Amino acid sequence: MTLPLAVSMGDPAGIGPEIIAKAWAARHAHRLPPFVAVGDVRAITRVWAGPVRPITDLAEVSTVFDQALPVLTIEDAGDIVPGVPDAEGARCALHSLEMAAGLVKSGAAQALVTGPVSKAQLYAIGFTHPGQTEFVAERCGIARENAVMMLAGPSLRVVPITTHVPLAEVSALLDIELIVAKARATARGLTRNFGIEAPRLAFAGFNPHAGEGGAIGREEIDILEPAIAMLRDEGIDATGPFAADTMFHPRARAGYDVALCCYHDQALIPIKTLHFDEGVNMTLGLPIVRTSPDHGTAFGIAGRDQAEPGAMIAAIAMAGEAAERRSRDAQAG
Repeated sequence: MTLPLAVSMGDPAGIGPEIIAKAWAARHAHRLPPFVAVGDVRAITRVWAGPVRPITDLAEVSTVFDQALPVLTIEDAGDIVPGVPDAEGARCALHSLEMAAGLVKSGAAQALVTGPVSKAQLYAIGFTHPGQTEFVAERCGIARENAVMMLAGPSLRVVPITTHVPLAEVSALLDIELIVAKARATARGLTRNFGIEAPRLAFAGFNPHAGEGGAIGREEIDILEPAIAMLRDEGIDATGPFAADTMFHPRARAGYDVALCCYHDQALIPIKTLHFDEGVNMTLGLPIVRTSPDHGTAFGIAGRDQAEPGAMIAAIAMAGEAAERRSRDAQAG
């Protein structure tokens, strides 16, 4: 029997419940694997009139999934109002994430898909991680620097080497050890999750025009170039650093499997420009498969039946494919 995917709902006042329900409704068209939503069932019934089935055991998913969206309810999130986040909803989002991650880590579910959360709401209830990526990595016993946030769409994959930090702090955070660790995890992840035997890694420079040989910054000379040399010595196909403004046109994208970028917006602007409604956040370097739609809670349209489910559908599909590939490789090896 194929194990289901565990999909945490995210903030119940956001669009997570709606796009999960719409993904279930599109399950046949996109050949999605069976999955279970984890959270407060009312978050879905408040925004969707389709069939929903509360369950208490993941063994029920195989018999329920064709007729209704199975929901593993973990707690009462209080008075859920779409578009109006509150502390109870944030606690529900966190507990949903904990439960879903635990199900995958224990082997009860085959992959984790996380719905969008509000970092501000989570921080207000004491959440101390930069985001869900770091939280899941900790739960899996993986050091933060060895967990990689990769954003993927049909024609582009990007990895931000630094993530949710002020731009003014990026230069001080970049060092050879961090870059090499992120690149190693990226290369392993592309092989393990996508079956790319010899991944091609292209690095974006930190400064305009990749520093112009040191004329407008030395991060490329002092940090990026030594890191790339180390990776090449290890047999990893690493190239660059390249001027970031030349890396994302179609001809350039054909020359690499993933672009590693120095900071958040350098990576996320091109992926969201090209694949806003179908971008997937996948965490590499974990012992489990974890994906997420590459967008936020969109409180402004929650409950209005306006949320596009494309990224959630892509996240579920990608997680299922990666989990299946890992399972086949484990059986073969």
